[in-house]
Amino acid sequence: MATMAAHQCASYYSPSVLPPLHPVVVVGGGRGRGRRTGLRVAASAAAGGARADPVVAATDAEFFQPSDARPIMLFDGVCNLCSGGVRFVREHDPSRSIRYIPLQSESGRKLLRRSGRAPDDISSVVLVEKDRSYIKSEAVLRIMEYLNLPFPQLAIFLKIAPLFLRDFAYDNIANNRYTAFGRSETEACEIL
Repeated sequence: MATMAAHQCASYYSPSVLPPLHPVVVVGGGRGRGRRTGLRVAASAAAGGARADPVVAATDAEFFQPSDARPIMLFDGVCNLCSGGVRFVREHDPSRSIRYIPLQSESGRKLLRRSGRAPDDISSVVLVEKDRSYIKSEAVLRIMEYLNLPFPQLAIFLKIAPLFLRDFAYDNIANNRYTAFGRSETEACEIL
C-alpha cells in the first residue's frame, strides 16, 4: 500500500529534470546530541563491507541546485496529521521557501538515506537542508523558522525546552498519529 502511495505522491517533486544519481552512501556525522546529521559522503557501501541496500543516498546535485536550494520537508504521505501539517506550512509560507516530498516516494527514500536514516523509516518528519538534516522536534522548530510571523519567534521560545522533552512529546504524538488522526483512505497523499 505504501508503494501505491509513493507512486501517487511522486508528483510533489519530479527529479526527472535533474542529473542522474551517483552511487554513494551517507556516513553519519554531525554535531550535537545526534539530532543533526552531517552529510559527509563515502565511496560506496561495499567498500565498508556493509550490506548493499537498493536505495542509494541522494546527491546534492540531485536535489539542491543553484537555481533551487530550498530545504525539503519529508513527511508521511498517508498520515492525516502529517498531511494537515503540510497544508498548515504551505498556508503560512507564501514565499514557498520549503519543498515537500513524501517519505514513501523514491525521492523521499533517497533523502532519508542521505540524512543517515533507514530509507523505510517513516517515523519522523525530516527537514533536509543542503548541509544538514533535522529530525523530530528539531525539524518542526526549524520548519517554523521558515514561516511567517509569529512562528519564528515561537520556535525560539520552544527551544528553551530541553531536546529530550521536546522529542518525548514528539514521539508520543508520532507513535499514535494513525490512531488519533487516521490514515488517508485512498492510501495516497492528497497534498498539492
